[in-house]
Amino acid sequence: MPIAPSSANKPQLNAVLTHFNDLIVPLWQGPGWNAELALPYEALDADHRPLPPQRYRAMACARQLYVFASLIGAPGKDFAEERAATLFRSLQRHFHDAEHGGWFYSIDPHGQPLDKRKDLYTHAFIIFACAHYWAKVREPLVESVLNAALEVVAERFATGDGLYEAVLERNWSSLKSGPLQNPLMHLAEGFLATLAVREDAAVQQALLALATAMQQRFIERQHGVMMEKPLGAVDNWFEPGHQFEWFFLLESSPLLRGTALHASLSRAFAYAEQTGVDNLSGAVSGMLALDGSVRDATQRIWAQAEYLRALTLRPGSAAVLERQLLALQQHFLHAKGWNECLDAKGEVSRRDMPSTTPYHLATCYQALSEFLG
Repeated sequence: MPIAPSSANKPQLNAVLTHFNDLIVPLWQGPGWNAELALPYEALDADHRPLPPQRYRAMACARQLYVFASLIGAPGKDFAEERAATLFRSLQRHFHDAEHGGWFYSIDPHGQPLDKRKDLYTHAFIIFACAHYWAKVREPLVESVLNAALEVVAERFATGDGLYEAVLERNWSSLKSGPLQNPLMHLAEGFLATLAVREDAAVQQALLALATAMQQRFIERQHGVMMEKPLGAVDNWFEPGHQFEWFFLLESSPLLRGTALHASLSRAFAYAEQTGVDNLSGAVSGMLALDGSVRDATQRIWAQAEYLRALTLRPGSAAVLERQLLALQQHFLHAKGWNECLDAKGEVSRRDMPSTTPYHLATCYQALSEFLG
């Protein structure tokens, strides 16, 4: 059961929602928008100037499609449907591989294919974004792209044991990448988004098989933590932010709640809190060794947002949630946007603002809004 909401948190929630709606979203309508390519720039600097473009990624386009799709129908957000439609068209126009199927990883600053490989991370976000967008507009073309992405994942990336290759060549030949945790997590997220908008027996079966395979191949038994590489891989580690992200996905799904993977991540949540979160500042460390020693103390805004989102579904976490919402406001959000990364001492270590980050804030704020009512 979710924790009981506190009315004391509502002014803080209103403040972060205002910051998101009045500052962050307009950044990607104005200075962050390349009107010529109809794509978001990869990142803005601290003064809202686009960083010199080296590439544009399909994943970034899909994440922004999700953000604007999530705003469709909201009061004062009449622009959202048009922008989402533009992003959807750009995703197809710039990144779809008409010859081999699937979607390219990136294009160059002139709109030509750059990295032509096919990666699961990109395709997972296309599934996720199209499912959410189709839920809002119910246009047949959007569902057909969703279906095409699901089909290519099932036919090209699947390894036959419930898992999926992380990266394939443009023509789908093997690069021997093997499975990796992060793309698989976002594929689970995409499957859940699909099941939220329609009944789909094949997707449901694939999701359950994925959960079973993740439990067998990625979960360390002592603490239940989700490793970044399969068990036994050289130089493996875990990230607290991903434990929280997985916990939210599993806890929020009636289909996955009660699985062995859900039980593991419930344990992993506690271990990640114990070893990877500072009790005073609320800082979430980036990377840990299995013994809990810190390998990378960088504090990333996405991990802060995922911890905060997960706390909305974690019993007995009211005080911690209040602390974390305040920490997000004080340390990461500011009058010109946000701090992407802080170092171990809490100093800003990365001042650019990537176009991919609003996705994490949007999903976090959605969970907070539902929780606080």
